[in-house]
Amino acid sequence: MLIDLRSDTVTKPTHGMLEAMMSAKVGDDVFKEDPTVNALEERLANMFGKSKALFFPSGSMANQTAIKLHTNPGDQVICDKYAHIYNYEAGGASFNSGVSCKLIDGHLGMFTARQVKDAINPDAYYYSETRLVEVENTTNKGGGACWDFNELKNIKKVCDEHHLGYHLDGARLWNALVAKNETTQQYGELFDTISVCLSKGLGCPVGSVLIGDEEIMEKSIRLRKVFGGNMRQVGYLAAAGLYALDHNIERLNEDHKRAKEIEEVLRKLPFIKTVEPVETNIVIFELDKTIDESAFVQLLKEKNIHIIGMGGGKLRIVTHLDYTNVMHDYFLSTLKTLIV
Repeated sequence: MLIDLRSDTVTKPTHGMLEAMMSAKVGDDVFKEDPTVNALEERLANMFGKSKALFFPSGSMANQTAIKLHTNPGDQVICDKYAHIYNYEAGGASFNSGVSCKLIDGHLGMFTARQVKDAINPDAYYYSETRLVEVENTTNKGGGACWDFNELKNIKKVCDEHHLGYHLDGARLWNALVAKNETTQQYGELFDTISVCLSKGLGCPVGSVLIGDEEIMEKSIRLRKVFGGNMRQVGYLAAAGLYALDHNIERLNEDHKRAKEIEEVLRKLPFIKTVEPVETNIVIFELDKTIDESAFVQLLKEKNIHIIGMGGGKLRIVTHLDYTNVMHDYFLSTLKTLIV
């Protein structure tokens, strides 16, 4: 039995999802003639109360497209120091859009409206122009933390006052919606553009969708082409997304419950220095400084348990669709009896 807790991207399509994929009606999506892709895009646009959505092969490409839609070369994007667009998209913001990132020193990947206001560059020719505020919910490097929705609304006011775009990297927004009992409509009313991932907690093999209103999304399909993201009979993948929206959202509560139980066990272990508070499906913890991170990861690997190091002495565990009760019991038992 192999237990892979490196990410919620390691899941395989379920039997039901595979059946939906194999029975999908498809066409050439470059000509916008794939009925299943069109159905997925229309459904997600409606869910968020927006007029347009576009299917992408990856969340990074969706985010990079959003940045380019909102900015011009030389502009600046405000985001947290933990932001995925800054840390894990290979410098794409500077490479693809020619923009810089003003990093906010937030808490668990989240910041305040006051911090945003302070980060906006003065209106002087020797400063780059601040054009976009980007937030990530849930926060990956922040341990799956969920934003306070009232603070997101306060940030929106700052964006409106200073004519700034507002983008949500919602790769794990589904987890936040379930954990906080919030709605897609709430987020659609707040953000100009939203990217949502189908291949993390929802268990699809691939795919993200960028959502926004017609005016901001007008050039999105051209940019997807520039980035090499146009695909043909991609309805087979879009069908997985439609299936996931019907079957795999509410069950995220199971992932959250297991992650919380892992947190509780980790907190009792003498060789664990800190554990970030768990709200959703990500557990980030730090080993005592006497414990070698690589050796610890290898020790678990020898017991058929795979986790991942995030650098700086922090390690990550992510619960997901393919992590069963049997695996969970074995993992908890292993942690409790681990000798390091």
